[in-house]
Amino acid sequence: MKITTIPVGILQANCYILNKDNKIIIIDPGDEYAKIKQYIQDKEIVKILITHHHPDHIGALNHFASHLILKHPKAQTYTFGPFSFDVITTKGHTEDSVTYYFKNENTMFTGDFLFKNSIGRTDMPTGNISDMQYSLNKIKTYPDDTIIYPGHGPSTTLKHEKETNYFLK
Repeated sequence: MKITTIPVGILQANCYILNKDNKIIIIDPGDEYAKIKQYIQDKEIVKILITHHHPDHIGALNHFASHLILKHPKAQTYTFGPFSFDVITTKGHTEDSVTYYFKNENTMFTGDFLFKNSIGRTDMPTGNISDMQYSLNKIKTYPDDTIIYPGHGPSTTLKHEKETNYFLK
């Protein structure tokens, strides 16, 4: 699976394009649809995933067909085209925060729940520090070599976060 990171919008939210066999999943199309579209080209969009519904993560969503959007994902395994992933409920930053875990590729898309060396804010509407701690404890059980792709900033690994991120110790 090829992963392309496209920082979009004033807050430079990471939009991800996952490409496998010329089929793609888009994660968090936050803004700048024209910029995102350049990476889609003639590939088939099989699904659009949203980590949470803050405007910087959904700003370009209205440019895509509604049936492509995975709405209100439940904590379970999904398969769309050549992609298979688990949805992990990771409340804390928001009530609707989820993480997408692609076990076969050893990758996790965490939105604003977990960043390199930090976590998402919990002081905004529907944020909750107790939920955040519960979610962090859940994520710690995944393999250390899992690559974390956050909603903003650079990627990291779960091992790095366990060793250096104050909130995961």
